[in-house]
Amino acid sequence: MDFNLTEEHLMIQQAARDFAQNELLPGVIERDEKQIFPTEQIKKMGQLGFMGMMVDPKYGGSGLDTTSYVIAMEEISKVDASASVVMSVNNSLVCWGLQAFGTEEQKQKYLPGLASGEIHGAFCLSEPEAGSDATSQKTSGIDMGDHYLVNGTKNWITNGNTASVYIVIVQTHAEKKHKGINALIMTKDMPGFSVGPKEQKMGIRGSDTHSLMFSDVKVPKENRIGEDGFGFKFAMKTLAGGRIGIASQALGIASGAYELALKYSKERKAFGTEICNHQAIAFKLADMAVNIEAARHLCMKAAWDKDQHNNYDVSGAMAKLFASQVAMDTAVEAVQIHGGNGYVKEYHVERFMRDAKITQIYEGTSEIQKIVISRAVIAG
Repeated sequence: MDFNLTEEHLMIQQAARDFAQNELLPGVIERDEKQIFPTEQIKKMGQLGFMGMMVDPKYGGSGLDTTSYVIAMEEISKVDASASVVMSVNNSLVCWGLQAFGTEEQKQKYLPGLASGEIHGAFCLSEPEAGSDATSQKTSGIDMGDHYLVNGTKNWITNGNTASVYIVIVQTHAEKKHKGINALIMTKDMPGFSVGPKEQKMGIRGSDTHSLMFSDVKVPKENRIGEDGFGFKFAMKTLAGGRIGIASQALGIASGAYELALKYSKERKAFGTEICNHQAIAFKLADMAVNIEAARHLCMKAAWDKDQHNNYDVSGAMAKLFASQVAMDTAVEAVQIHGGNGYVKEYHVERFMRDAKITQIYEGTSEIQKIVISRAVIAG
């Protein structure tokens, strides 16, 4: 058991940290306030290899391990969670899903652009009546022989308007229930594909969240991922890895808030000394440090399981459940340590608090993670 990062991991960490500080930090408050998508920053992330970290180099990816991805996600999320969720969806859900289960033709067609950051993707599962209950898909895909005719609506889609490639989960055989679900690759230029207004969100406001509507969209059969009826299993397997990405995002939000709170506590004086010297503040910092370190180990363990080809359903769920709670708790305490300044945008911590909440909701709520974990624990 070796807790040291490799030289390669340390280089990735430094590259991600430098990028976050030099490219993401400038303008992050304005992008949040005005809901500006970080277009240029995402392109640069692609050029640095952050948009296709685990993609095989033969498809234009970086060919790195999941540990590298966790490290980079934490550093990016320390500064801008809106940028990191774009990175997470593209890496964990779109690129990984295509590479693991797509045909050779699909990989060659879509992965090079996605991995380079030239384009990015979206993963479309949630619906008005199918959030945590992913089996209740109402978006339909009627089998028309050489194509599917797709109708329905998807909600809360990250990269909803800016994506070029969409993996859409549809019900093609309702009588088969979850075994009748398929995953289809769609593009925005398909007739009948429309994008709803941007959602007005509490946090991750720089990310691009929309509803998508499909009206008699013709999707060729060759755009189906896997065998007929593989869609639900595809979604669950893909989300299991996605949870490692979101756990890492939560870890980064917590780390970013903690670092700002620690710095501020050493500068702000009250009652004749820096506030870090008061036990009330010092103990908050101690709790933050312990919880963040524990969350980091859970994220790294889940990444290790994935890289070792172990089952990572439970370790990923544990990482997401715990790290998302740590993100929320740490961000709230960071605001508290900043006092009145914490309530002001220029000090950043109020943004971390708003951004943290979504990590307990998307890619499986905390309650769903507890279902996954408890079933595994009880089954032994």
